[in-house]
Amino acid sequence: MVDPELTTEAFEAARARGETRLRGPRAESAHYDAGRDRVIVRLTTGVEIGFAPRDAEGLAGATRENLAEIEVEALGLGIHFPRLDADLYVPALLEGVLGSKAWMAARLGASGGRVSGGAKAEAARRNGRHGGRPRKAATGGGS
Repeated sequence: MVDPELTTEAFEAARARGETRLRGPRAESAHYDAGRDRVIVRLTTGVEIGFAPRDAEGLAGATRENLAEIEVEALGLGIHFPRLDADLYVPALLEGVLGSKAWMAARLGASGGRVSGGAKAEAARRNGRHGGRPRKAATGGGS
């Protein structure tokens, strides 16, 4: 069934975007290097990129056996981990994006809370000179 909202212009724009993606680097092959704990993706340009599975959405905590099987899909625009039902988009990998926007935002927020240096450390020192964190007010319930 044809989408009645799909115009010729929209179709042509989508086709042009697809052609542009196919002109850029794509995955030629991919494998898991257990010795270095890295997923290695070889691109059509001959360049290889590698990343730790723990840094990619859907791969954290995966076993070597689950990472051993990787498929190149979508004309080299995607890599698929069938045992994990996880997919990564190659153009996004080239930009350092290893997951969805929500997943990346959650990781960024978590890492920000662990930062201990610079302004955060100075604020903690100033607060410590004033007796530290204020105690919570006692609630008036029961006793």
